Amino acid sequence: MDNIRENSISQPQKPYRYIYWVQRAMILFSVMTLFLPAFFPARVTDKISKYCSLFTAAVSYDNLTANIGLGFRYISGLTFRLIQFAGIAIIIGVVLAGIGGCMSLGNNKMRFKGAIFPMIGSLFMGLGSILSHASFGRFKRELEAAGKKLGALEPKSNINFFLIFGIVLLIITGILFVSELKTEKEPRMEMQEKFKLFLYILPILMLSFVFSYLPLWGWRYAFFDYRAGADLTADRFVGFKWFTYLFSNEMNRLDILRVIKNTLAMSSLGILTSWLPIAFAIFLSEIRSTGFRKSVQILTTIPNFISWVLVYAIAFAFFSTEGFVNDIIELFTQRIADANYLQNDELSWIKMLAWGTWKGLGWSAIIYIAAISGVDQSLYEAAMVDGAGRFKRMWHITVPALIPTYCVMLMLSIANILSNGMEQYLVFSNSINKDTLEVLDLYVYNLGIVNSGGGTMIPLSTVVSMAKSLISIFLLFIANNVSKTIRGESII
Repeated sequence: MDNIRENSISQPQKPYRYIYWVQRAMILFSVMTLFLPAFFPARVTDKISKYCSLFTAAVSYDNLTANIGLGFRYISGLTFRLIQFAGIAIIIGVVLAGIGGCMSLGNNKMRFKGAIFPMIGSLFMGLGSILSHASFGRFKRELEAAGKKLGALEPKSNINFFLIFGIVLLIITGILFVSELKTEKEPRMEMQEKFKLFLYILPILMLSFVFSYLPLWGWRYAFFDYRAGADLTADRFVGFKWFTYLFSNEMNRLDILRVIKNTLAMSSLGILTSWLPIAFAIFLSEIRSTGFRKSVQILTTIPNFISWVLVYAIAFAFFSTEGFVNDIIELFTQRIADANYLQNDELSWIKMLAWGTWKGLGWSAIIYIAAISGVDQSLYEAAMVDGAGRFKRMWHITVPALIPTYCVMLMLSIANILSNGMEQYLVFSNSINKDTLEVLDLYVYNLGIVNSGGGTMIPLSTVVSMAKSLISIFLLFIANNVSKTIRGESII
């Protein structure tokens, strides 16, 4: 029945179907240009940061004018406000176009109504371009009135990009709008289920692209003799210098071996205790009182949303020299207790595992609780008829039902064995326990930011980060092959 309904949802005719895909591609590209500084249409002066994108200029006036300085005190604030308003107008236009692009995946009625949004959005893009031109004009006039020539720039070709882009988008959408006028409209707006699912996951895909894939462009620093704040120019290109330096320097080799040992130890402890969320989820599901079960689940899930800074504050309140534990010891033993359990390096790995387990146990159990809710209840009823007790039902029904989910999570943990984060180890590390708590992610941070010596070690930290990412991908494929061999199913 669902397939019949899916097939009944109208689709555009073949010539217009291709035009729709062109429109969607244009809209997707316009979203990307919001975050690319090269497409910033109103850089009226070279004093505006070259890393300032249209989105940055629109949402933050302070970032737009951060490098202007007192030399531009004779330039009115309205000039830069026009730049910001231009960015806001273009962003509104892109958002409206995006709404129309999403609605174009629906039936005739949805496509017809959705065509209105890109047309309005293209007008906003044109308005933004006009405001960009106005900001250039005001800037030049104010410079000439003051008799100054400080960093003025001639309008670049990209100032007309969104104007031309908006005109083309308006023409294409107009053609599609006219084509939809001729079609018979359905009584209600509908969309195929596959497109609905795609739109649900689209924000996640966009966030993944912006925060996971777009930063890979920074890998180019590994091939340059780069210093923080400098430009990447041809004379700074050094090829594989930093790759060879990483392994040719004995101190670097010793540091890498030390942090890899810490990383593998922490990750291995996490893998060895990865069964704890399963046990917690099973025992939680066996609690008969609904109110008590929900209370326990909420209280054990909340720590996941607490930052590691606050977790360290809690640890400091309990385990510092003047903490709660020492106060209890003094109360019962009548002697001065000044042990600092946070600074010493005894059992550092175990302590980090304990804090990580406390923080993430409830959250990690959610996926297993969802899996338990999907187990066929008739299996439990049949087991009860056969005389199986509670623990036998747990062991022979619940546990086997969770094994496939556990195997997938275990394989992913093995693939990410070199990526165990840095926030926890950053806040808990100090000069005493640093050697045992510095994992690979924290080492990259310390090497590139903290101990960089003016930013000279950024290329070397980039090399280490690249190696970690490539090894993680290699481990992911190994884990995937192991999963196919053992379970007959792939995890990716």
